[in-house]
Amino acid sequence: MAGENWTFWLNMTNLALGVLTLLALLVVFGAVGWDWLAKSARKARATASLGAELQAMLHAESHALSVPGLGLTMADGGERVEPSEPASSEQKPGRK
Repeated sequence: MAGENWTFWLNMTNLALGVLTLLALLVVFGAVGWDWLAKSARKARATASLGAELQAMLHAESHALSVPGLGLTMADGGERVEPSEPASSEQKPGRK
């Protein structure tokens, strides 16, 4: 090549590639950040609705939840079981 003209174009090519690399990184980080913000917003909305459901459950009866269409659902299958009388203090036969 004649003269110093090739160094100018080499520097311009390097500058253009550097700018394109920075733009590509900016796009990637922007997309990842946008997705992260959207995901955290969805999680916050889901957490808020779970908090309202938890408050409703805490103010309801113990182990009971009113479900529309099902009525009162309970952990033991839906039938209330009254506590049994205390066991008698008889000793069990066996070793002493």
